[in-house]
Amino acid sequence: MKSKIFILFILMTFGGFAKSQLTMHKFITAGYVYQNQSFGEIGGKLLFLSNDDVLFRVGASALMGSANNKFAIMPKVNADFLLNFQKNVDFYHAHYFILGAEATNKYIAPKAGFSLFGILDLTGGYGFSLDKDGINGKELKGLNINFTINIPLVLLN
Repeated sequence: MKSKIFILFILMTFGGFAKSQLTMHKFITAGYVYQNQSFGEIGGKLLFLSNDDVLFRVGASALMGSANNKFAIMPKVNADFLLNFQKNVDFYHAHYFILGAEATNKYIAPKAGFSLFGILDLTGGYGFSLDKDGINGKELKGLNINFTINIPLVLLN
């Protein structure tokens, strides 16, 4: 109980030092994930920023694919930092470097990659299995590759 109170105190203390207002944008995402098996991905993300140098995204989606000739669906959550500290360029912040992680009920995968305008993402990493049984008997570990298209909901209005 004391640790929960301490953590709450720390969060409230440092939260008071924040001087800039965060802006939030909503995205619909669609993509492809390879994690020892191919999956299609559909979901949503929230993008938080106070300036264009460091962006933070969180998302939730569903991975759908076939493993051992059986259709399977897996939930996925992810969090990413998009970084670009380049100043005084003609096309300001056209690309970002991505550092993040994703997790499902079967694996967790830290990842790094590249984003164009924050809309087209290409990331890679390594997936660590959380469940030896895997999905439909296939363990999900090893190389992790993601290609994602993030569509801002503002464009759909």
